[in-house]
Amino acid sequence: MARGRYTRNKPHLNIGTMGHVDHGKTTLTAAITKVLADRDPAANRYVAFDGIDRAPEEIRRGITINIAHVEYETASRHYAHVDMPGHADYIKNMITGVAQVDGAILVVSALDGVMPQTREHVLLARRVGVTHLVVAMNKADAVDDPELLDLVELELRELLSRYGYPGEEVPIVRVSALRALAGEPRWVRSIVDLLDAVDAYIPVPPRALDRPFLMPIENALTISGRGTVVTGAVAQGALTVGETVELVGLREPLSTVVTGLEMFGRTLERAEAGDNAAVLLRGVRRNQVRRGQVLAAPGSITAHRRFSATLHALTAPEGGRHTPFGVNYRPQFYFRTTDVPGSIDLITVDEDPVVEVRPGDTVDVQVTLGAPVAMDAGLGFTVREGNRTVGVGQVTALLD
Repeated sequence: MARGRYTRNKPHLNIGTMGHVDHGKTTLTAAITKVLADRDPAANRYVAFDGIDRAPEEIRRGITINIAHVEYETASRHYAHVDMPGHADYIKNMITGVAQVDGAILVVSALDGVMPQTREHVLLARRVGVTHLVVAMNKADAVDDPELLDLVELELRELLSRYGYPGEEVPIVRVSALRALAGEPRWVRSIVDLLDAVDAYIPVPPRALDRPFLMPIENALTISGRGTVVTGAVAQGALTVGETVELVGLREPLSTVVTGLEMFGRTLERAEAGDNAAVLLRGVRRNQVRRGQVLAAPGSITAHRRFSATLHALTAPEGGRHTPFGVNYRPQFYFRTTDVPGSIDLITVDEDPVVEVRPGDTVDVQVTLGAPVAMDAGLGFTVREGNRTVGVGQVTALLD
């Protein structure tokens, strides 16, 4: 049941931690909630490490696999925070997470510096439109030589600049999440400095409140006696209880009515673009909803299998393939919170057909998906093969 009503008295922002495995993303998330709960217990709740990584395999392996959400407030903002997986095996879950955020905290261990998933996460964030990052240089307490910290910072600024971020101006804050959790004043202060940097540097993006409602579905669950609830970050528009909506994508469209709205367990009078919302649907069974569908205003978006797109193939140093691929290549395509298999039917450069795409090439392609996905021109996507991200692209036209 809802524990009160959500009061919209501060700007709301969706943010996330990303970075290489074991660099301290989940520990930092826990430290942020603890520091803020100690400073303002009325507005914040401490979420311990084991409250973020809850799945048995996460606990056993000590890594984040599923996306975890927590909320907290600074003096000036309300945040929905996504803790994203860093392990190479779970990048697909990280892609889902980064598709939901307005800005991100890149967590990098001062002991290790830039690692493979650091590079891949920065590239993916840039390609899906995350325009502002703040860097938490974690485990700074374990490095005695300040010059080594300076070298890691220089490496990070070069990496950010290489992928289109303003590397010279991105805030890089030296922190120790573990020491902050232990209450050591110097490192508690570092967490406060990090949050101050997030408040100051990451802007609240303009919200498309005047467009039809659209929310990519991240998860669905059944509440006994109430019905089926779908959750996700509202991409555009607004929604109130009693409105009719459609479930679109992956199967035939299904019309239903909204009977309840919540955010982090508190009742919402109106879900708006940017909100991390839970929507209760009338007469919908759990097996009728799938992650990757979208909840949308009726008739505002349709699902498609065939489309043309611009595709950029990643190079091997960026985590992509070492060899070219050609027509009939069958990777996995990631849109918002879904992934579906598909095949590349045509590859062109300046409208002339080509045989293959080499790492680093940017080409025009035509794609056929294995299931219909809710989309329109301009939607970004990621292409993966096994545990490797091989390309990023953008839909240019719908072909069915």
